[in-house]
Amino acid sequence: MKKNEPETIFDLANFNSPIAGMFDQPANAAEWEQYMLTEAQVRFFHENGYISGIKILNEHHVDRLNEELLKLQSVTAEEKQLFYHYESNESEDRDKVLFHAIGAWRVTPGFHDLVWSPAYRMATYQLLGTSFRLFHDQLFCKPSKHGGVVAWHQDFSYWTFTKPMHHLTCWIGLDDATAENGCLYYVPGSHKWGLLPITGLAGDMEAVRHVLTEEQMAVFDGKVANELPKGYASFHHPLMMHGSYANYSDRPRRAVVLNAMADQTLGNTANYERIAALHSFPKMEQDQVLDSKFFPLLFEGDRELESLVSKVPKVNSRDLYEANV
Repeated sequence: MKKNEPETIFDLANFNSPIAGMFDQPANAAEWEQYMLTEAQVRFFHENGYISGIKILNEHHVDRLNEELLKLQSVTAEEKQLFYHYESNESEDRDKVLFHAIGAWRVTPGFHDLVWSPAYRMATYQLLGTSFRLFHDQLFCKPSKHGGVVAWHQDFSYWTFTKPMHHLTCWIGLDDATAENGCLYYVPGSHKWGLLPITGLAGDMEAVRHVLTEEQMAVFDGKVANELPKGYASFHHPLMMHGSYANYSDRPRRAVVLNAMADQTLGNTANYERIAALHSFPKMEQDQVLDSKFFPLLFEGDRELESLVSKVPKVNSRDLYEANV
């Protein structure tokens, strides 16, 4: 982890609220209702570990983010310092390309303000069941014809440097995502399998089979394609088994991922086996609350929703997160 965070006027982590005017923010509790997930949607998430088809962005938002994304694929040395991870090509197949970067919200106004999207914040609050902070964002880009894979994995297998396991991932398409151009796939119900060994992130799509039981294999083969129009999102549990195949189509497949964590999440870095991978991340001290400016508080349920808070459908976080560790 960084011993000295870079101090620069270009670091948008210094702004703990929207700066670009992309999204109209609710002015009172009643204005949050338009973004609320239904009880049926929350129940589906609880049972299956994911939910899909949630509109986060309009076409103007998507165009703006894709313009910023183009610039982010050729950043200056100073801008690159703000990323926690930056790989122009992370694919293990030399004939494929997978752009993967973590930290765009600190670099451009659009990606900064995306984490304050009301539709994203409302759904995340309901699916975490509590107030929450930004953990980090990610960019995944697969060019046409030779876009690489994101191999099958569980997000929390890479995040055990935090505790407890109370995270949520939001995947937002910046292109229409289809099976042909490398959309995400989910294994419904796999969030109940517990934590499995890491089998790689950008290589062999079949490697995961070596860590599954015969019963899990049967469920795995029932995987579903998460096809989505651009601007729409899916949300998944930190133990959800998911991955995406190569892009052989004539269209790119670009996406931004927002990772949230419950307020009061702690650092768990003391015995983390992959500590070298965190050398560019913000400080995350053992047993200390992750509440620095790099982990902004995005939603306080009691304050934002006031009297509406008791009427909002939410997951049972104890059953959904604590019981599945």
